[in-house]
Amino acid sequence: MQFDAIIVGSGMSGGWVAKELCERGLKVLMLERGPNIEHGADYSHELAGRLRRRDDQIPLEERELHFPYYEGVAYAMFNSNKRFWASDHDHPYETAPGKPYRWIRGYHLGGRSLTWARQSYRWAPDDFESNLKDGHGVDWPIRYEDLEPWYDHVEAFAGVSGDYDGLAQLPDGDFLPPFDFNAVELAAKAKIEEAFPTRRLIMGRTANLSRVAKAQMDLGRKRCEQHVRCHHGCPLGSYFSSLAATLPAARATGNLTIVTDAIVESVTYDPAIGRATGVRAIDRLTKQGAAYQARLVFLNASAINTAALLLNSRSEAFPRGLANGSDQVGRNLMDHVSCRTVSGIYPGFQDTPYQADRPTGLYVPRYANVTEDAKPYLRGFGIQGGAARRRHPSAEPDASGQPKRAWVFSLTPFGEVLPNPDNRVTLSTSRVDSWGVPLPVIDAEHGPNEHAMMREAARDAAAMLAAAGCTDITPWEEAGAYLTPPGDRIHEMGTARMGRDPATSVFNGWCQAHEVPNLFATDGAVMASSASMNPSLTYMALSARAANHAADLLEQGAL
Repeated sequence: MQFDAIIVGSGMSGGWVAKELCERGLKVLMLERGPNIEHGADYSHELAGRLRRRDDQIPLEERELHFPYYEGVAYAMFNSNKRFWASDHDHPYETAPGKPYRWIRGYHLGGRSLTWARQSYRWAPDDFESNLKDGHGVDWPIRYEDLEPWYDHVEAFAGVSGDYDGLAQLPDGDFLPPFDFNAVELAAKAKIEEAFPTRRLIMGRTANLSRVAKAQMDLGRKRCEQHVRCHHGCPLGSYFSSLAATLPAARATGNLTIVTDAIVESVTYDPAIGRATGVRAIDRLTKQGAAYQARLVFLNASAINTAALLLNSRSEAFPRGLANGSDQVGRNLMDHVSCRTVSGIYPGFQDTPYQADRPTGLYVPRYANVTEDAKPYLRGFGIQGGAARRRHPSAEPDASGQPKRAWVFSLTPFGEVLPNPDNRVTLSTSRVDSWGVPLPVIDAEHGPNEHAMMREAARDAAAMLAAAGCTDITPWEEAGAYLTPPGDRIHEMGTARMGRDPATSVFNGWCQAHEVPNLFATDGAVMASSASMNPSLTYMALSARAANHAADLLEQGAL
């Protein structure tokens, strides 16, 4: 069968590309390297009620071999959902000596859209201008105004709950009603905002349905019942995932073909016409090769895999990898950076019940170098957190001698990482995986700006907790001295960045390769900077925009 488009990857961005192209009438082939997952039927809800973390931990010996401890997904990695996490033993990669990198993957239909934390934030106008203003990285070839209608588009379909906060650094969107603060958070919010009038504590914006609009109802999605089992898959479709939303919409058109267990090893290219012609893939189970052809190729395999795929697609025309005349493929790898969580005990409220089932936390939007100046670092950070009742070592003991449950308020900064061409992905010259594909080699580390930012972020977090009236606050010096290794925040970006100049970038403002006009990528690889907000909503908007542009070009006969 001849396809109009091939999509490599079925996660957050790939699902959106499939939906948009199929609804435009294109015949689409989606290739997923992992196994099929049936929405609902294959989710790990066999255990009744809320699982206690200690009852569902992956055994230590198995975790050390297959699933090393990753702080970034500690909330979501369990024995009962381990099929949603790619094993480092089965899918190895290399890192540069002395530079740890945590590459956290989900190889199955739906990818990490099944396990993400659902935080959904628009980037601000300044985030698309920061590279130009301070000279780090290349200028984005788009501005907020280019994405604004596409943010509207994806929010309306996905369903994002949130409040209208009126902040220039965190634009409002098309929101469902927000989830509620608890009593402790409301009390702390008032004190923190009084002490720091340049800072705001808001409800986190999350892709969970607080109510159901027609776009979601038509797909059988239901209102979030707040069981907080999201990382096991949601059979109600209450949170946004490609399995619950975009892939069903694409399938409804009759234009989507999905092939799972298909490991794409390279993109094929015809120098006579200057176009990509399709991809070569290897069956994960049989290890037999196959070739697929299409008029368009979209890469949505995630930032590191997309870069590795381009680098492995070498030819006489592109000896350094497909579309890599700029030598930027694999460079500028970014993630977000965090320090240790800063927390403290919030006194009182012992008779206030705690409903531990809200699917989102609180958020302090970026204020550094926005509403507060003269910082000893560039760019800035947001802070995620909230108040919960739990046992705390500093709380007084109960009758059994165990610490009583106290209200604990926690804040975790997430900071922007500057683009750096020396933070990069290459391919191993000596090791291949089980399918004969060269292993990615990741060479990345945090720089002085990230270290300075997190030290200040930890100090700020401790000051806000003190202003709220907390006691037993984590020493900020200790928290700020520890940075999570690159990759641990699960927001890898930048390995095939977009830009205005083909000499310094791989893709243009439409996520279209400068040198191969029918090749597109709309995952984290194309990001020219990382901002301080979670990037998934921006991937969605970029994907919808690029897919419709590609469909326009096909209709016009330009491709």
